[in-house]
Amino acid sequence: MGGNLPEFSVSELSAALKRVVEDRFAVVRVRGEISGLKFHSSGHVYFDLKDDKAVLNAVVWRGTAARLKMKPENGAEVICTGKLSTYAGTSRYQIIVEQMELAGLGALMAMLEERRKRLAAEGLFDAARKRALPFLPEVIGVITSPTGAVIRDIMHRLSDRFPRRVLLWPVAVQGERAAGEVAAAIAGFNAFDGTRLPRPDLLIVARGGGSVEDLMAFNDEAVVRAAAASAIPLISAVGHETDTTLIDHVADWRAPTPTAAAERAVPVRADLLEQIVGFEGRLLRCFSRGMEDRRRHLVQLARVLPRAETLFAAPRQRLDLASDRLQHSLSRNLQLHRGRFAHAAALLRGRLLKDRMAVCGERLAGLSERAARAQGGRLATARRHLDSLARLLDGLSYRGILERGFALVRGADGAVRRRAAAVQPGEALTLAFADGTVKAGADGEGAGGAPGRSGAPRPKKKQGTDQGSLF
Repeated sequence: MGGNLPEFSVSELSAALKRVVEDRFAVVRVRGEISGLKFHSSGHVYFDLKDDKAVLNAVVWRGTAARLKMKPENGAEVICTGKLSTYAGTSRYQIIVEQMELAGLGALMAMLEERRKRLAAEGLFDAARKRALPFLPEVIGVITSPTGAVIRDIMHRLSDRFPRRVLLWPVAVQGERAAGEVAAAIAGFNAFDGTRLPRPDLLIVARGGGSVEDLMAFNDEAVVRAAAASAIPLISAVGHETDTTLIDHVADWRAPTPTAAAERAVPVRADLLEQIVGFEGRLLRCFSRGMEDRRRHLVQLARVLPRAETLFAAPRQRLDLASDRLQHSLSRNLQLHRGRFAHAAALLRGRLLKDRMAVCGERLAGLSERAARAQGGRLATARRHLDSLARLLDGLSYRGILERGFALVRGADGAVRRRAAAVQPGEALTLAFADGTVKAGADGEGAGGAPGRSGAPRPKKKQGTDQGSLF
């Protein structure tokens, strides 16, 4: 049975199936819901396309993933364009996606609503985190296309209202690169340190009107998070009055049009000047009226005040009395001090001083003599004590013993040899006498043939051939 059928290996059959599938379905469009989304570290994207009855594996290679118009998200209903292929490793077929788009406006709006709710749950849209815009910014950073009408409208409106310095960060406002460039521009302005270019006091993200698909870059999560992280106050001016994007919810102020953003960014210079002139006039009128009121009040007070002679009569009389008392007190104090000075002068006469100095000199001589006697007695006592200590030290010192004919034996290592047994045969010794030291050596022989012991004298060796032995 089947004897005439050709035989395939598993690899051959898998390759044949791959060719058939790729030839038959070279270009297909598949609609389904994304699930099991995985962004691999290699840059490839893997997910499943499913409907209510079947599941199809899908893969987007790294180079294609960077060019997709939309970023894949779980739960999004999309239409994928690509080709079918097989993967022999798991015996399954899959679609290799080349293009991806949302399946209709309803699916797009549903995805945006789901993203809005998720970001709102994180607190990015809370009104408490929105900051007040500066009243008159010195530098304004504008993030928009450099070739569109938006930047011209903003510059024209700023020039009419209040000319300010504008830094333009050119970006694409539509297409695949738009979201990344807008997010990078917001982060870039915030990274300015003011060295090469001044740091903006206010940012404006602007774009003209368009369809929902055209404004998708300003619904991108990366753009929303960059606007939320901006330390510089930000105005969103994307689209027309009826257009709403997610960046509008996170911005510190939403302007219906780019022109309205410029109007909100700066006040009208002419209005400010008129207001300042009005304030100046009001200030001058208030000041004049205040001065007139105070002058009139001062005149009224002057009418009820008593005359100057009356006001100063009593104080002047008290001053006269105090002057008389002060003069009398000064005279009495001067007389008292003159008497004290005269008494002190009498005590300081020359004869009294000489007598006092003579008495003090006698006392000093007596004290000097007593101090000399006391010092001599203490020195004699200390000298006797020192002599007794010296005698005691001489009695305890081994040098006194050496003076009586004894010797101190040290080995080659400098240690004292107190026993004959501690001396090694042939060891070099040092004999310390009272008047110096002598080198010697041990021959290792003693009485009774015991080495290192003292005994009968041995025959003398020839002079000059040996140093001799202590033992």
